[in-house]
Amino acid sequence: MDAMPTIKLYGAARCHKTQYYQLFLDDTGLAYEFLDVEHDKANAEALRGLYENGKLNFPTITIGKKKLRNPQKEVLIKWLDKLVTNKNIL
Repeated sequence: MDAMPTIKLYGAARCHKTQYYQLFLDDTGLAYEFLDVEHDKANAEALRGLYENGKLNFPTITIGKKKLRNPQKEVLIKWLDKLVTNKNIL
């Protein structure tokens, strides 16, 4: 059985869009890691490393090697669906 790719949410606790994605991901029941880019320089540098321009483009969600910057709900669901065998959890 293949391991599920890691889901990471890069954002800021004060950001309403980041809060939206936290709630959305919580509702899916899938494990994810929240990486606050304002309170942890290592998280900020990791996010900067994802983009050629080196900017803090948040919120950004990574699913394995796939990078989604501020995705629409439908796009996020599409990529999360690829992770699970039971499509009904979303």
